[in-house]
Amino acid sequence: MHQYLKAIGFNNLRSRNDMKKIIAEVESQYTQQVIVSYRPGEDFCELRKEYGQCIGIALCGEIDEKDVFEPSYYFPYFQGSGISTFADIAVERKIEKEQYVGMCEDLRIGISLIFTLQNGTEYMRERQAGFLTDELTTSVTLSGLALSGTVLLPVVKSENQLKNEQEASDNRKMLLNAARNGDQTAIETLTLDDIDIYSQVSMRLKNEDVFSIVDTYFMPYGIECDLYSIMGEILAVRKRKNIVTGVELYQMKLNVNELQFDVCVPADEVMGEPEIGRRFKATIWLQGYINF
Repeated sequence: MHQYLKAIGFNNLRSRNDMKKIIAEVESQYTQQVIVSYRPGEDFCELRKEYGQCIGIALCGEIDEKDVFEPSYYFPYFQGSGISTFADIAVERKIEKEQYVGMCEDLRIGISLIFTLQNGTEYMRERQAGFLTDELTTSVTLSGLALSGTVLLPVVKSENQLKNEQEASDNRKMLLNAARNGDQTAIETLTLDDIDIYSQVSMRLKNEDVFSIVDTYFMPYGIECDLYSIMGEILAVRKRKNIVTGVELYQMKLNVNELQFDVCVPADEVMGEPEIGRRFKATIWLQGYINF
């Protein structure tokens, strides 16, 4: 049973039989179907069923030469909105199944982002047609599924502080870009800046709480490559429902280190009241939709 089914409102599944009923429902009452011919006599098929606005379950498997569908795996999905980033993207197939992960670097985050590809079958079709290579430059719509989360109050700042932070951020992006191109001076400057930041934060932590110092963050969580611990400013929030279970969900647009993406989380598992301007802290499973 997929752990993140709870994130889209399926928190009442008690056994494998309950899950089998959901899988059978997706197979018989799907709202979207994508088929790709990828081996002689076999087609890869993805069936999707929506269970609310922007949420659903994708069921993937093979169709043999007798048109019999054999399920291979499934995953819950949450479709984000807008464009999160525009970058060079590398796509790799997972070893154990016909599922793909994407990786891109965004200077605003400072790390390589790894995400589960939502439209893997579309990628297979585009690549099979010869339109794509292993690396492509395009836009990605990111989204996250969270099992729980916490709402924090914002950090109050003056206009001068906001201006200084924006200038420092822009300068760091320029240095990171230069460092990626092999500029030794930029590498040394970034190293010295990191040492200064570490020293300043260590001093402030003696008298301040860490969440009054750190506005937002985006960092890997655990050993799974597409799990991240995040905290970001809430730009928009709306309440939705899983149309089958009736479970209420929060769908929020966040600004995390200037990267904007949507997150879906069960309303009952959120500590605090989400409102625009406040911050949301959670561990998310990162998904991405490549815009071909």
